[in-house]
Amino acid sequence: MIRRVTVPGLFPPPAYSHASVVEAGTRLAFLAGAVPLDERGELVGPGDPVAQAGQVIGNLREQLRAVGSGLEHVLVTEVYVVSDQPSVLSSVWEVVEASGLSKGPHSSTLLGVACLGYTGQLVEITATAAIPEA
Repeated sequence: MIRRVTVPGLFPPPAYSHASVVEAGTRLAFLAGAVPLDERGELVGPGDPVAQAGQVIGNLREQLRAVGSGLEHVLVTEVYVVSDQPSVLSSVWEVVEASGLSKGPHSSTLLGVACLGYTGQLVEITATAAIPEA
């Protein structure tokens, strides 16, 4: 059972909750960062954070499917974007919202960073998700 909490008295978040509470006994998946590489290891969308965000969401969906979960069961994400421009971060967040990932809504942190692990990589998303009973 997942309970999403938006805290009264705090500024309401735009598309996520302040906290997610999971009852004991629920299986959790802690996912490595999803990156904008295709199945051949090629970077998708060089120079385009929106295109990279789409690939990252697709890869995250596959990671979740492999452990018996889905975007709707994500509890928390960290979204990393190589940029110091709020407009660039916002454009990546729009891809996250459009994916259905934030339907929970889930708890999330959106960060502008200087560099990520692969040459040309502009976006990465880490996630923790509940694994529903079969």
